[in-house]
Amino acid sequence: MEFLFLQQNARRNMALFASAVGVALVAVFVAAAARPDNPSPGDSVGAIEGEAIAVTGPMSVETVNGQIATVLHSGSNVRVKSGSARINLVEGGQIAICGPAHFSVLKSGNSLTIALDTGTIHAYIEHAPALTMYTPQIQAQPVAIGGGPQDTIVGFDAAGAMCVRTNRGALRLEQQLTGQNVLVPQGGSVFLANGQIDSLRTDSGEHCACELQLAEAAPPPPEVSRLASAEEMRHKVDDVKPNVPTVEPPKRVAPKEQPVYQVFVPPLIFNANAKVQPEVDPKMIMLIRRVRVRPTLIFKGKVEGDLVAVKAPVVAPPPPPKQPPAPPPPVKTASLAERVRNFFRKLWPFHS
Repeated sequence: MEFLFLQQNARRNMALFASAVGVALVAVFVAAAARPDNPSPGDSVGAIEGEAIAVTGPMSVETVNGQIATVLHSGSNVRVKSGSARINLVEGGQIAICGPAHFSVLKSGNSLTIALDTGTIHAYIEHAPALTMYTPQIQAQPVAIGGGPQDTIVGFDAAGAMCVRTNRGALRLEQQLTGQNVLVPQGGSVFLANGQIDSLRTDSGEHCACELQLAEAAPPPPEVSRLASAEEMRHKVDDVKPNVPTVEPPKRVAPKEQPVYQVFVPPLIFNANAKVQPEVDPKMIMLIRRVRVRPTLIFKGKVEGDLVAVKAPVVAPPPPPKQPPAPPPPVKTASLAERVRNFFRKLWPFHS
C-alpha cells in the first residue's frame, strides 16, 4: 500500500510538472502574439520567403539585396501551409521549414529560440546565433565541433514521431519533464516515439526529409578597364624578366604508313530450291596488298669539328704520247712500155 501511494504521488507530480510546462509554452506563444507590431531593428531574425506562408506578430517589410522581403522579428508567429519556406538569418545562416508547419521565433541578443509545434526544420548556422529548438517535450540545442558550422534537422513525421539528424556538428536532446538528456553525434540519425529519451532508436534517414538550398554568393562587381598610370607602367617594366627562353612547340611526327590489305570475295549465291547452298570457290578470292613506295633516301648533314690541312700527294705528269712511225715511201710503179722493154731485155741481152 505504501509503494502504491508513492507511485500515485509520483504520477501526480509528473502531471503537475507537465501542466506547468504546457502553461509555460502557451505563455511563450501568447507573449509572442501580444508583442507590439512596431519591432526594433535589434531583434531582427531574418527575411523569410515562401509560396504559402502566413506571418503574424512583429514583422516588417524591407528591401534586402534590391528586393522587397518580409523580415521576421522576435515574437513572430509563422505558419507554412504547404511546400517549404526559408529564413535568411541576419547573421548569415539559413533555416528551411518544410510544411505544413507552425512555429514561433524569439530572439534575445545573440540567442535565437524556435518553438516548433508541427513540421520539420533544417537549420544551417555557421557561427551565430546560438540556436535552441523547443518542442512540446524535447529541448534540442546544436553543438559545434571544432568551431565548425552546425547543420541539423529536427521535426515530426506523419505519425507524430520526432526525428533528428545531424549532418555537421552534434545535437543535445533534453527531456523537459524528467531532465534526461542525450548527445546525438555528428552524422547521427535517430527518432523518438512519444518524446521519450528511452525510446530513442536509430533511423535510416526516412523520417527527416527537408532539403536546404544554400543561397549562392553574389558575383563580384565587373571590373572597368582604365589607362595605366606612369607609376604602374614603371613597375610593369621593372617586373619584366629579360632573356626568357621561348618554348618551341613539339615537332609533329608523321604517322607510320602501314600496308593496306583488301580481300575481294565473289558474291554469295542463294538457291531456295537447292538443299545445299553452293560454296564460294577459294580460287576466286583475291587478296590485294596496297603499299606506298618510299622515295630514295637522301642524307643531308654537316661535319662538325676543326679543319685539318691535308697535303695533296705529288702526281707525276703523264708521259708524252708516242709518235707513230713514218710511213714507207710510196713504190713507183713502172709504166706498160717500160715493162715491155724490160721483158725483151731479159730475153736478149745486148751485152751477150
